[in-house]
Amino acid sequence: MGLKIYINGQILPQEEARISVFDHGLLYGDGVFEGIRAYNGKIFALDQHMDRLYDSAAAISLKIPITKEEMANDIKKTMEANKLTDSYIRLVVTRGVGKLGLDPNKCSTPQIIIITDTIELYSKALYEKGLDIVSVTTIRNHFSALDPKIKSLNYLNNILAKLESIQAGAGEALMLNKDGYVAECAGDNLFILKNNVLLTPPASVGILIGITRNIIMKLAAEMGIPVKEELMTRYDLYIADECFLTGTAAEIIPVVKIDGRTIGNGRPGKITLDLLKRYRDLTKSGF
Repeated sequence: MGLKIYINGQILPQEEARISVFDHGLLYGDGVFEGIRAYNGKIFALDQHMDRLYDSAAAISLKIPITKEEMANDIKKTMEANKLTDSYIRLVVTRGVGKLGLDPNKCSTPQIIIITDTIELYSKALYEKGLDIVSVTTIRNHFSALDPKIKSLNYLNNILAKLESIQAGAGEALMLNKDGYVAECAGDNLFILKNNVLLTPPASVGILIGITRNIIMKLAAEMGIPVKEELMTRYDLYIADECFLTGTAAEIIPVVKIDGRTIGNGRPGKITLDLLKRYRDLTKSGF
């Protein structure tokens, strides 16, 4: 039996879940989305994800026609319809059906889509042996052009970077900003450990402020590990003691090689693995 998909208040069989070809989300990437995880029937970090979704919508003058509370209830109904307890949840809000042309005022009511399914970004083996990543020529969008803090449907910047990493045979793409500073990967935020200090790029370099990123920073502080947001170049990554990526789908994935350089001893680091365990313990608590 196929998945059930939520569209505008209706839960439909997957084969009947359709949107118009004139939806501006399809035509122009005009909309926002959010990826969320549920563990053992409990939606993880729901409030933070709701805030980011509605903030992204406000930033592009997109009025979501239901409240955060109604959205949360609709997510739960969709999960129940699919009989899922562990799930990846994709929320999509498009500008809606409109005329050809860029004018968003010619669109009808925004469309709300909720997909609940399973996801596996990386294999279990990669969490045990670590990931190889490569820096790419595609730079991160500049915030004055399209602010990366807006989680919009226009993800071509990330896709082009991902294509480069695939062509290079690497597991992820390391993206720099226009000034050559490390920003993030195509789908994940990045951390390094150097001399027992945890470092991550600041928002000012043009990154999506990850929910998992924020949780990891809090967990590290609770462990007594200093956490700093600092400008970094690839040199800083090459000489790191440990490196890992964070994201809702990825959780925490160790990185053991960057641009052919071995990081640390070439195995997932102790702090990385400790943070991964603490994060997974937190997901079980229904935080």
